[in-house]
This record gives sequence, C-alpha cells and structure tokens, in this order.
Amino acid sequence: MVYDVIIVGAGSMGMAAGYYLAKAGKKVLMLDTYTPPHQEGSHHGDTRIIRYAYGEGASYVPFVKRAGELWQELEMLADEHLFLQTGVVNIGEPTCAFIQNVKASAAFYGLALEYYSAAEAMNKWPGLSLPVNLVAYFEPTAGVLRVEACIRAYKKLALEAGASLQTNEKVLTIQAGEMVQVQTAQNIYKAKHLIVTAGAWASELLQTIGITIPVTPTRKTFAWFDADEQLYHDEVFPAYCFEFADSTYYGFPSIDGTGLKLGRHDGGEAINPNEPLRPFDEADSVDLQNFIDQFMPQHGALKYGKTCKYSMTPDEDFIIDFLPEHQNIIIAAGFSGHGFKFSSAVGEVLADLIIDGKSKQDLTTFQLSRF
Repeated sequence: MVYDVIIVGAGSMGMAAGYYLAKAGKKVLMLDTYTPPHQEGSHHGDTRIIRYAYGEGASYVPFVKRAGELWQELEMLADEHLFLQTGVVNIGEPTCAFIQNVKASAAFYGLALEYYSAAEAMNKWPGLSLPVNLVAYFEPTAGVLRVEACIRAYKKLALEAGASLQTNEKVLTIQAGEMVQVQTAQNIYKAKHLIVTAGAWASELLQTIGITIPVTPTRKTFAWFDADEQLYHDEVFPAYCFEFADSTYYGFPSIDGTGLKLGRHDGGEAINPNEPLRPFDEADSVDLQNFIDQFMPQHGALKYGKTCKYSMTPDEDFIIDFLPEHQNIIIAAGFSGHGFKFSSAVGEVLADLIIDGKSKQDLTTFQLSRF
C-alpha cells in the first residue's frame, strides 16, 4: 500500500500531525516503536507546563499562543479536561536573560504578567521561601497540560479521521527518493512524503539516508515530594520555573494529590537511546532535594523519581524543516526539553508544510541551515 504521508514517531508531535493530515483527507500511516503514550520518550510523567511569556525568546510567542488555541480546541473535541490554569511563576534575579525575556515578550505581545518582590511572592504563596535578591513574574493565564491525556486525545481523533497506526514496529532504515521507502523489522512501507518526529531516535534514522543533525539524546530526571495540600495544591500554588546563573529548575503544584513535582532543566548526560536508561537513583535525588529544601522547605519526603529523554540541539532551539536534499522529507526534532507545549501547533505546522509547502508560523529560527 502506498500512503500520502508516513510519520515515524507517533508521540505528541507525530500524533497531532497525523490528526491534522488525516482530517485534511490525506492517507496517513503513523509508525511507533512502542504503543503511545508510553514511558520511553520525552513526553510522559503526567504533566508539562505551558507558558506564553517566553523566557527562551519572544520569537516563540506567536507559536505557543497558537498551540494554546489548539489545546483548547482539542479539549472541546475530546470532551476532556486537558489544561489546568494554575498560572506559572518565573523566578530569578531581575537581570537574568530568562526573566528579561519573560518581561519583554509579555510587554511586546500584551500578555498578562504580574510582578512580585521576594517578600510579596512569599506572602502570596506561603509555600515559597525566597532570598531577597530574587523576583517573581506570575503569568495567570498559563498552566499545566496533562501529557498522556493529550496524546491519547490526538490518537483517538487521528484514528477516527482515518489515519492508520502501527505500534511496536521499529523503523530500521529510510530510503529517500521520489517515493520514500520505510523499512521496519516486519514490513516495507512507501509514501509520497515522510515526517520524522522520532525524538531521541531522529538522528540515527536520518543517518540511514546520509543526513546528520546535531541532536543529542540526553538522560533527564524528575521527582515527586509529599506536599501539604493547603500550601501546594494546584488551586493555591502555581507551576514554576527558577532560573539561576548556573542552573534551571521547573515544577508543578500537587495535582490530584500526587505531591510537588520537580525537575532540573539544564545538564543531564548524553545517552544512546537504544540502551535502557539508568533508573532514578540517590545521586539524582540529592540535587532536587537540595533545591526543594531551600525554596519550598515545607514539603514532605521524596516519594519517587522518574527518568525521561531530552533531545538537545546546541542552541536549544527546535528543528522543523524540509531536508535540503529531499524536499518530500520533513524533520521535527531537537525540542530540547521545552517542546511539549508546542506539539499541537507543531502538528498543524507539519500538516501545512505537507499540504501547502509552507506554514503560517514563522519557522526561520528552526531551520537546519543555521547549523
């Protein structure tokens, strides 16, 4: 069977793209090594932050605003509560680039943003303990997405729209050409167009057609701590980002009684994505424990930790582009630990690139040629 589009990697980005393409009448095959949503990629562990006043740079704001609209649309279509408007508080020294970008992007795009000194922030959120040199910028319209539920919702819609999904089928090689050929352990599939949204495996897949992209699969960890619900429940405590000169932390209030969730965004160790990740261990917990002891001292004991994979680019900006030598192959990779919130809009963009050859979003920042 020949398809209009094959999508390799049916996680958050791939599943969304599959839905938008199938809805547009394209014959779509989505392939995944596992059964999404699963624990082997970047997007699991219940929750991810969505924020609009973007510390990584104002150029992201139109893209994430569109993503927010599409998440709202998905909630209606799926008839499911996927977004919690907890607000997001960004905390750091007033001169740090991340905080400056949060302020600048909010001002430029007219986004709601509230300023608090350290003392004012601790008064508003008694669960916080902040040194006087830090400031807080609170974005009330931001919040938290339920990751696995979002992927399941796009999966259901994609299949209802007529997309095909083959799970537990690892792609071994890609053969470029006028018709793209994709070989798995079980089958060979052909299509006019190919989208690679394979996360940590994108680099090795593209190497089978002689393309090298600068994406490094990286082991990351996050953990949950017991929480006083009066202080840290999602109705009274926001999601948060802490930016320091040498480290970046992020986390979530206690949602559904799960406890405070905390992760470190920077650092991590480069990995081979085909080898099992080292489980969360004591060395992982020490750093997170030190952070939470200092800034949320009224927390309880460590409950448990998990691991996931980031796919890092050198500049931490995404890659969304046609392959220069193969204009019927599109790569969406290197989301560098801040991609999930965009995945609804990335799916729409990938569908637009296939159907129209261009996108309404400005993708200049994400071009392969920058490397």
